[in-house]
Order: sequence, then structure tokens, then C-alpha cells
Amino acid sequence: MSLPETAAAEWIDHRDALQAWLATIPADAAVGLDTEFMRRNTFYPQLALLQLGWNGRHALVDPLAFEIADALQPLLGAGPAATVMHSASEDLETLAPLLPGGPHILFDTQIAAAFVGMGLGISYRALVAELTGVDLDKGETRSDWLQRPLTTSQCSYAALDVVYLKTIHEQLGKRLLQRDRSAWHAEDCERLKRRASHRDGDPQPQRTMRAAAEWPAAQQALLRRLLLWRDRSARRLDVPRPWLLDDTLALSLAQQPPASLGDLEQRSRGQRALRSVQRNELFEVFVPAVSAEEITATARIPGHPLGEAKKSLGAMKQLVDSLAGELDLPPGLLCPRKALEEYVVTAEWPEFLEGWRRDVLHDRLVTLLPD
Repeated sequence: MSLPETAAAEWIDHRDALQAWLATIPADAAVGLDTEFMRRNTFYPQLALLQLGWNGRHALVDPLAFEIADALQPLLGAGPAATVMHSASEDLETLAPLLPGGPHILFDTQIAAAFVGMGLGISYRALVAELTGVDLDKGETRSDWLQRPLTTSQCSYAALDVVYLKTIHEQLGKRLLQRDRSAWHAEDCERLKRRASHRDGDPQPQRTMRAAAEWPAAQQALLRRLLLWRDRSARRLDVPRPWLLDDTLALSLAQQPPASLGDLEQRSRGQRALRSVQRNELFEVFVPAVSAEEITATARIPGHPLGEAKKSLGAMKQLVDSLAGELDLPPGLLCPRKALEEYVVTAEWPEFLEGWRRDVLHDRLVTLLPD
């Protein structure tokens, strides 16, 4: 494979310089964007670097040097410009304080690649190699991006993450049009933006705890109460959720609530961010009895398909695989197994399968639900 092109980029650490760089870009341009962020010991990802590319020009913007939000919003957050990103979910979460609704128009190249037959979850490096013949160096993947100054190697690596987005966007855009998949791709990009913009967290976090699927409704409601407290506290303290309360301990406490503050202290040793103040708060979570209203507000945890539901799941999976083959899509893009399991257990159409997936799948899958 050929070597990567020189990744020259302008270093921007002043507001005026960023505004001047952005001012040259047409309102309806396609702008490449990537981020470098750190998330080792915080709840929120820490934006360390913003990379921009347009028409052969590239910039490395230092968000530690000045506030960049108001400069980005007019072009990327509100205007008709397309923002081209690869595997954008974590980047969108990182950018949420700057672009609360995400880019106005998002073109995710990883999603686009899946729609045009290049596989599910292809990496940026593999995509660049496939479409340009260039083999990128990923040696700086685990760099400390908060250090200053950045090394020459870090700057080159960061710039290369946007250098090829223009070529990739052009090629994938043409292939999407040829396959009549542009609308489906745009819909999935909008879904990605909505998910990243949910800054308040999941209102039903217990649904991921399948080990509690067979618990009584009151215990599931208590588990939800615990997990909501964990989420609120982790956001307020800006620490990872498991540092306050890991999943194993949450399940244990909901199943057998602590008899005293001392009992809670004994059982919660090792939780890195659970100091005495937080432990007292956590103990207070168990004081009120679970109310009928709380039980009603708690969505039941979908369990594993058993018996007839398991048979139905198998039939649904065969149907999805067949349809995916006809549409030349990865089965996991058309309908992830997790969504099928949720549907076959609850008989409620999953939110993930709304939109174009409902049009393709609903009338076929509903006939396969267990009686």
C-alpha cells in the first residue's frame, strides 16, 4: 500500500484564527471533523483536540486554549453544511456541550460503508485502505491528548484522521445514491445524533440488567431507583458510574437492601468514588418503600427468550438474514439480535426498529410472534 500523504495542518489556539479559518468555507460545504478526547477517570469525555478538514485544508483546534462553541455553531450546528465523521457516536457525545443538537447534517462514513456493502463497523484505517490504498499509522491511538505541547507525531496522526474524509465522503455518497440508500443512511445518522444528545441519561437504566429479569416488579423498581441515583451522582461528580456503584453491587443491594449504614459500608468497600457523603446519600435511597406509582413507572426488564419465544426468535432471525441478503445489507445493520430478543419477549416494537426498518420488517415479523 502507498504511504499517507503529508498531514500538514494549521494549529489554531485563538478565537479569531478559528473564525477566520471557518469564514472561508461555503455554507453548503462538506466539512470533515474528528476529535481526540480523554475519558480515563471522568463521567464526561474531555475534549482535547478538534480536527477540521475542507477542500485540502486542515486545522487542529486547541479547545484547551479558548472557548470554541460559538464559532462552530453557525456553520456546523445550524447551517446547511454537512459534517463528515467516522464512527461518530463518542465524538458527538464529546461535542454535545458545543453542539447540543449535534451537527445540523451528519454524514457518518462508518454507517455509510455498511449500507454500501463494506461490512458492519469498519474502522477508519480499513476504510481509508480500501478506498484510497493508503495504510495509516495508528501508533498514537493511546496518546495523552491533554498534554501540551502535542508532539509532531500526535499532530500528524490527528490531522490524518480528517485528511481522507473528503475522498471517502465523495465515494460513499455516490455508492449510496447508486443503491438508493441515501435516505436510509440519513435516517440512521439522525438517530445517532438523537442518542448522543440525550444528556439526561436513560430513564429506564434497569432494562440492561437482564440478570434481574425474573425479579418481582417492586425489586426491579428499586433497582431502577438505585441506577438513577448512580447516574445523577456520577454526572454531578464527573466520575465513571462503576466508581460509585458497579453493576454487581447494584444488583446485590437491590436484591438484599443494606440493613444499616455500617452494612452498606462493609458491602461497598472498593468503590473508588463512594466516599462517606455519597454512601450516606446511597443509604437514603433505600429508606422510602417502593410505591405503586414507582412500580408503574418502571419498565419491565426483558428476559431471555424461552420456549415458544425462543422458537419465534429463531424464525425471526432466519427472516432477517434472508431479507438482509436480498437487500445486500449486514443482518446486524438491518436488525440487531438484541432488538429481536426484546421484541419477541415483550411483543412491543423496539424503538431501534422504527423508521425505514419498520417499513421493511414489521408486517413480516409480527406474524412470527409467539401466541
